[in-house]
Amino acid sequence: MKRFTLALCMALTAGLTSAAYAEGHGAGDSATKAADVEAGKQKATTVCVACHGVDGNSLADAFPKVAGQQSTYIVNQLKAFKAGARKNPLMAPQAAGLTEQDMINLAAYYSQQTMSQGSADEAAAKQGEALYRGGNADKNLPACMACHGPSGSGIAPSYPRLGGQYAKYLETRIAAIAQGEHSGNANGQMMQDVAKRMSAKEIKAVSGYIAGLH
Repeated sequence: MKRFTLALCMALTAGLTSAAYAEGHGAGDSATKAADVEAGKQKATTVCVACHGVDGNSLADAFPKVAGQQSTYIVNQLKAFKAGARKNPLMAPQAAGLTEQDMINLAAYYSQQTMSQGSADEAAAKQGEALYRGGNADKNLPACMACHGPSGSGIAPSYPRLGGQYAKYLETRIAAIAQGEHSGNANGQMMQDVAKRMSAKEIKAVSGYIAGLH
């Protein structure tokens, strides 16, 4: 089973990394170099603070922590919200008023913040860890860490940080992705293919485990 999972993860990563890299790398990295972090902070305190907090650590688990998230990922998601490729009734109107430079500045600011440490759901930890680190060969389900890393820090610029994120948000988001609610790019489609093979119990377990990673 371990050999199968490793082979599956390697094939999955190799097949999609180059396309995802081409899609997000250039704009994200060059944009961050031209970012105005102070302007990003000012925008965060006026536009984003109600849901995501001043430093990107939201106080409510319905809203994701964005502190410490990869800048390229933040820019790409904001663009997806603005274009309507990723749908969310709260984020769409907020993103609509942002210029590309605003997005670059926000991403640079939030990426430099420190995500608050989460805690794992002990009841789900055993099954969640098994899925995160080994997948489920019977369902052709790859290990999450193949794309998101052993500690959940992600693999820049293609795969976002998950470690320390709220379990409730992760559970809700993975379930939504399974139904096709994503940004529509290669990574979103790949994640949908994975998520739709997961049961509700598996989604809850792996979300509870990821929340405690750091």
